Amino acid sequence: MPAIKPQGNLYGSIGTNLLLMDIMGLATCLGFTGGLAAALGIFSAEAAAINDNIDTSKFMAEPITELKKLNESQDEMTTKMELLVLKIQADLCKSLQAYDDKKFVIDKWTRKKGGGGISCIIQDGTGFEKAAVLVSVIHGELSEDAIKRMKSRRGNIKGNLVPFFAAGISSVIHPRNPMIPTFHFNYRYFEIIDEDGQRHWWFGGGSDLTPYYLDVADAKHFHKTLRRACDMHNPTFYPKFKEWCDKYFYIPHRKECRGVGGIFFDDLDSLGHQGTFEFVKTCAEAVVPSYIPIVKKHINDGYGYAERRWQLLRRGRYVEFNLVYDRGTKFGLATPEARIESILASLPLVARWEYMNSPSPGSKEEELMKVLLEPKEWADDDE
Repeated sequence: MPAIKPQGNLYGSIGTNLLLMDIMGLATCLGFTGGLAAALGIFSAEAAAINDNIDTSKFMAEPITELKKLNESQDEMTTKMELLVLKIQADLCKSLQAYDDKKFVIDKWTRKKGGGGISCIIQDGTGFEKAAVLVSVIHGELSEDAIKRMKSRRGNIKGNLVPFFAAGISSVIHPRNPMIPTFHFNYRYFEIIDEDGQRHWWFGGGSDLTPYYLDVADAKHFHKTLRRACDMHNPTFYPKFKEWCDKYFYIPHRKECRGVGGIFFDDLDSLGHQGTFEFVKTCAEAVVPSYIPIVKKHINDGYGYAERRWQLLRRGRYVEFNLVYDRGTKFGLATPEARIESILASLPLVARWEYMNSPSPGSKEEELMKVLLEPKEWADDDE
């Protein structure tokens, strides 16, 4: 069968949000209003000119927090994290845009109870069937249920009226070409102040790769990029967070991993406030160099109907994990007055399920399945 290049897609959309785990699912799923800025692309230069210190022109839209407050609080972690996620969002969107003729839709929204976010989406594009790059910066008071769960995880929280701040970035990229893996990452910061004035904070995040066809060089490149980022701060982080990732993105009812993994961590504070931020910053800055070279390598690869069919079958597994096991998605769907479009923004446009599908022995599809059944140490030089 000759190689084909699809010319478009008329399938309907389905959407997801993996932005912030557990309580962080509030970031893009509670009540808010917002408008699309797709026709504008990057926001106006006039808005950037208002700011005397922070260069906002490099972002996809104006910051969620007002510029005056950001300028006056540049040493605060809340400001540092907001500026970081806005920069990473812009860096990734601009890098992805080079491989798609369709422009990002920019949806800036406001949360009624405090804060808001910026959702950048390519849907039904030439290079990407779905590319979602989501930022949230929200604040308010935790619900009673959230406070109970916080206390069960971090027992030294005092009081029943607990203000919180949460900032994060999350992205899932579903390419058209089956030779390009699906890519997911998220990095987040959460802080609360209890009734004694004690500040409690932590970071979480990770990055993982889900190929449809195994390219060993791609897996090695991805994992070695993450290992270098981790090793800059603590040489124990990569093996620990790699194992955590393999366990988290496991599909129990299929007895297989979702992809070839990456890193995953939560409740991290071991390097101190600034040190842990610097670690997260390094990991976030590794997003573009870990993934974009893989996109560039395979964007023009040929493929046929069989490869497309296998891609859709594997995307079915992606959907299964997100809807059945992912903590952020489950939390969002269970939240009253949730915005479903945001919760589901990272699901693929199309997926496929077949009864008793099994790859042919010796096939490329079987080659992938073998590594999904038993995770490998991709960053090792001898693999």
